[in-house]
Amino acid sequence: MIPPIPPPLFPRAADPSRVLTEETTTGDARSGDSSYSPSRFSRKSGELPPLPVSPTPPPVTPPPNRNSETLEVPTSSPAPSLPPLPLKHPVYVGSPMSKTSLVPSEGEDMDSFHVRNTYAQLDVSGVKGDGYEEGVERTRARIGDSRASQLNAEAALGDGTEKTKELDPKEAQLLAVVDRYGFFSSPSHDRLMLLPSAPLLRHIGLTHGGPKNAPVAGPSLKTLPPPQHPLKEPSRIGKWERMLRPSKPDPGGILVWSIRSTKEAKLNERTYKGIPDRWRNAAWELLLSRFTAQHSPPSDRTQMSLARLAQDYYDVLDKPSSYDIQIDLDVPRTISGHVMFKTRYGAGQRSLFHVLHCFSLRCEKCGYVQGMGPIAATLLCYFTPEQVYASLVRLHGAYGMHDIFSPGFPGLLEAIYVQERILEQMLPDVFKAFKTHMISTTSYATKWYITLFANSVPFQTQLRLWDAFFLDGEDVFITVAVAIVWVFRDQITSAAANFETILSLLSSFFVPEDENILLSWVEKTLNDKKLRSSMAQWRKDWHNLVAAGKDGDALL
Repeated sequence: MIPPIPPPLFPRAADPSRVLTEETTTGDARSGDSSYSPSRFSRKSGELPPLPVSPTPPPVTPPPNRNSETLEVPTSSPAPSLPPLPLKHPVYVGSPMSKTSLVPSEGEDMDSFHVRNTYAQLDVSGVKGDGYEEGVERTRARIGDSRASQLNAEAALGDGTEKTKELDPKEAQLLAVVDRYGFFSSPSHDRLMLLPSAPLLRHIGLTHGGPKNAPVAGPSLKTLPPPQHPLKEPSRIGKWERMLRPSKPDPGGILVWSIRSTKEAKLNERTYKGIPDRWRNAAWELLLSRFTAQHSPPSDRTQMSLARLAQDYYDVLDKPSSYDIQIDLDVPRTISGHVMFKTRYGAGQRSLFHVLHCFSLRCEKCGYVQGMGPIAATLLCYFTPEQVYASLVRLHGAYGMHDIFSPGFPGLLEAIYVQERILEQMLPDVFKAFKTHMISTTSYATKWYITLFANSVPFQTQLRLWDAFFLDGEDVFITVAVAIVWVFRDQITSAAANFETILSLLSSFFVPEDENILLSWVEKTLNDKKLRSSMAQWRKDWHNLVAAGKDGDALL
């Protein structure tokens, strides 16, 4: 039997040269082109329709051994409530999947093994209607013994032909409403708040509170606006095409990019203006690699190479993790409105589980924290699973996320200390109001730092903030936190303000009136050399307070 050709190493929309060629002639389906209609496209001959999303393929496998026989996966399982799944997709010796153990490890909790075993078997059998149908729950609500339950579970498995069939009308209808980032439904939020641009037109500086009769509520929104196609994105696509150049693939076979020497001075400016969506795969990998090289000890740089980290990912795929049950609980509720993560146990959910499973084994101190899910899911929209794992490792080390996720969240407290010092220096009346109303910064800002603003701003804004974060590091999110407080300083210092009104305001979901103005304010603030120097000193001051045991009284 001739094995199938392995999937490409890049998500389709992440291959700039290919996308530029396709979209020059057919139009940009992902950007809301009115001519796009899913029903016009066919899956015949293995061609996938150009979905309005930057999709990521199922977990990438190295080229199979052409001389190997198909590996028969054992159908027996120590978890009796899980029926054996039929092998519908062959697995070849030498592929990562062939290493995945379907046998419990010594001392492994059986419920934990049941979770791991379920994902391993579904990697082999596939899931019907990935990204389209809901799927069948197989871990928390296990398949029952009744014939109807068994038939329902069997019907939810893939048969290997989904990607070669025409789109049926129901699937075409669903894909027709998917926005340019892959969301078919907008997440619901209790408090949608407009983030006005007017206050951000003024550069940060010593500023006192507003009028005492200022309203305590900010401008609210009834619905989340749909993402807008940036007007200048077409011209920026050409600029990034001329600025980046492909390098040789690394030993893992993944194409990496570098900046033309003549365009080096343009990187910061163009990043803050927004990386074109189709270039995010290349640009993010470039920024992550550069920042890691600059902020990691020389001895760690070889360990941080993409090839080495990809191998680490495959090495721990079949090892048990004590966090597997919790990860499985969190996977289906992580950006579930996205087409990649809609189907239970679909390729997106399986990739998310595998990435979080492997990363939970990376650091014994951090393990798994719920905030890692939205970060990994966002990265999966642009990277392959092993690239996401590599990115999380780099974030963990060079970007200081180890301290954010360590027990006690020391990095979070450090960021909050720096944020409070900026407010105390630049917005003394706001800082005083926080003290008067006994509002701790942790009560509203924790979720900002833990998820890198993934659940606090629209997805398009989140991507813009991550563009800047991958370029400049952790100071970006401290500056964004200050920007939100800066915008609502009048409401916070109003005479009618109290604990409830301020906390409710700052716990909102923020929709910037103009993303460009917000990012411009962040860029200008970070370019303030005096302020950046102060931020560095405040970090040292915080470490001294921790060493002296005085950090408990240093925060609001």
